[in-house]
Amino acid sequence: MVRVGYNEAAEKLAEIFGIEEEELVKFLSEFSSRIPLNGRVLDAGCGNGAYSHILSKKFEVIGVDISEKQIELAKQNAPEAKFICQDITKVTFPDEHFNGILAYYSIIHIPRKEHLELLRNFHRMLKINGIVLLTFHSIDDPESYHGDFFGTGAKMFWSGFDKTTNLKMISDVGFKINWSKLVQESPKFGGSYHLFVMAEKKQ
Repeated sequence: MVRVGYNEAAEKLAEIFGIEEEELVKFLSEFSSRIPLNGRVLDAGCGNGAYSHILSKKFEVIGVDISEKQIELAKQNAPEAKFICQDITKVTFPDEHFNGILAYYSIIHIPRKEHLELLRNFHRMLKINGIVLLTFHSIDDPESYHGDFFGTGAKMFWSGFDKTTNLKMISDVGFKINWSKLVQESPKFGGSYHLFVMAEKKQ
């Protein structure tokens, strides 16, 4: 459902979605400042490559997304990066492969029963002192659906935990949480709140 929905909405999202949100740009800048020049970054759920484009100016970026259409757009928007069309819960890069992992608005589309294992895999793939910047739900949501994703008629799926559960899960996996912030998305996306977390791997 997520793959089909983002395939259907790809062109429209490219028109309305940007990186103009001041807080998100600030988060991305802080994330980048924690990664060594030419370090390796995973953009997990890279969408149309907007963030991969910025990151690839300084780092070796690998973007992964489940949507074939989004990957096509990402290759155009961020030609310096490498892209793989795959479910981010299935990636199997080597241990301690990345200096940073970005997951903006992607974990929220994965069934929450899979979130813990996804975070464990992120922790495994991250180098010691590596950094993650992640977006989560801020409310308890076993699963929810929308029948007209951005006016395309496609269905979309969301799932996640509340703030307290998310933070505990991140810590339990082994990450040291640097900060967490609730951010209200733009009204053009519905205006709901999401939890942003920056954390690092200490061991």
